[in-house]
Amino acid sequence: MTRAREIMTPDPTCVQTSQTVRDAAQLMADKGVGALPICGEDNRLKGMITDRDIVVKVLAEGKDPRAVTAGELAQGEAVTIGADDEATEIMNTMAEHKVRRLPVIDGHDLVGIISQADVARALPEPQVGDLLEALSVDS
Repeated sequence: MTRAREIMTPDPTCVQTSQTVRDAAQLMADKGVGALPICGEDNRLKGMITDRDIVVKVLAEGKDPRAVTAGELAQGEAVTIGADDEATEIMNTMAEHKVRRLPVIDGHDLVGIISQADVARALPEPQVGDLLEALSVDS
């Protein structure tokens, strides 16, 4: 069975909790991604920030992206997957939590990110179809 470490994108770029949302947006633009993990000064995962978070929680509320930190947008504990977890667990976790990207953890270390696209490339079509359906259904 396919494991997370086999399909993840390794070595993700983190935005630090102390960096601004403007910094996070620039990192996203530079890397060509729509989400970044938020890491603390201890380099431990604190959450995820998406381009949608920036628009909805900062810009739409009239906040200054140069004054809001990434850490302020980290909400609770991030949904993650273990590096050795199998594809079925990846799909179940994505579907259950309605997330399109999962940080991959090995022990306490962030080692990668799995996106919906990574899953689509790695797994048979019927399984991918089930995941897409689960992520598309309104809660």
